[in-house]
Amino acid sequence: MMTLLLIIIYLSFIGLGLPDSLLGSAWPAMQSDLAVPVSYAGIVSMIIAGGTIVSSFYSEPVIRKWGTGRVTAVSVLMTAVALLGFGIAPSFIWLCVLAIPLGLGAGSVDAALNNFVALNYKAKHMNWLHSFWGIGATAGPAIMSMYLISDSSWNMGYLTIGFIQISLVVILILTLPLWRKADAAMKAGEEVSAASALIKRSDLLKIKGMKPALIAFFAYCALEATTGLWGSSFLVIHRGISAETAAQWISFFYLGITLGRLASGFMSTKFDNVTMIRLGLGGIAVGVLLFVLPLGDFVYPIGLWLIGLGCAPIYPSMLHQTPHNFGKELSQSIMGVQMASAYVGTILMPPLFGLIVQHVNIAWFPYFLLAILLLLIYMSEKTNRAVAGRQAG
Repeated sequence: MMTLLLIIIYLSFIGLGLPDSLLGSAWPAMQSDLAVPVSYAGIVSMIIAGGTIVSSFYSEPVIRKWGTGRVTAVSVLMTAVALLGFGIAPSFIWLCVLAIPLGLGAGSVDAALNNFVALNYKAKHMNWLHSFWGIGATAGPAIMSMYLISDSSWNMGYLTIGFIQISLVVILILTLPLWRKADAAMKAGEEVSAASALIKRSDLLKIKGMKPALIAFFAYCALEATTGLWGSSFLVIHRGISAETAAQWISFFYLGITLGRLASGFMSTKFDNVTMIRLGLGGIAVGVLLFVLPLGDFVYPIGLWLIGLGCAPIYPSMLHQTPHNFGKELSQSIMGVQMASAYVGTILMPPLFGLIVQHVNIAWFPYFLLAILLLLIYMSEKTNRAVAGRQAG
């Protein structure tokens, strides 16, 4: 049963990744068709992230009441309906309205499945799980660029992804009995849900190491989201690359994440989570430097690939470390709060860079990424020291 559920979770994460990269790859074409400023991409991403923050923060009581399977099925259905709506949206206002269910659907399923895997599977499966997210995130721009290159509209890209999500909903509904058995087994084996229900979220912040961990999640998602949303626009506006080519090149970023997480699954059998995070941070640094150095346009797809490769082990390793850092009995509550913090990074930092684009210059893109990277490095190491000190004491 657990093997079959793992396969379903892998498929779910492909579906979770598909829409995450669509807006950034399609925005140069969408912005022109909708006749809105380029910075408006930040508004849509902010609304999506706002929905994920709300649903992630309150995911623990929802999952405890309805179970992992039903929460996942309903959440994916919400994202599917929203994506189909994007495909027929007549104006920018409609994009903003549809961004609400898209964000709400993504948050709960993310928190539910990540905690389920952290509690029940080894670190390699967490990395492979997120490599399947990368497959979806890589396929999203590829599908979108296929329509853009063939002179079809970006609307068709969204409609295609929406129908793929609908097929995933059917699979999730058919497998609900398996999820109910798994949830019952977890409740019988340990009092995780009961312990999580008793602690207030404000008390979680008092746990040593919790605050820097939340900031680290904030910084990681800020870096990933900013790269994915503004990478194409940087290439088009600052370097004069065509929108079609930029959409293809940004897929190198997600390809790096995908292949990196596949490799990280094998590497995690040799290295612990902390080491994997440090290796990833080094890879991001090299990729960002390629954007800074005056080496020519040919380095940009390489740099995007290296940033993605560096991102690959960080997020799954941070998530899998949660039960170790803060205890299994609190993992679902803490997982939801961590992911809410991560989405705060998603909601704040890409729009902030959008203001820089509008009022200063998009050329600041690599330096903005570098600043976020330094914050991530500092908070990651501070979390390690705090957890080590608490566990030693």
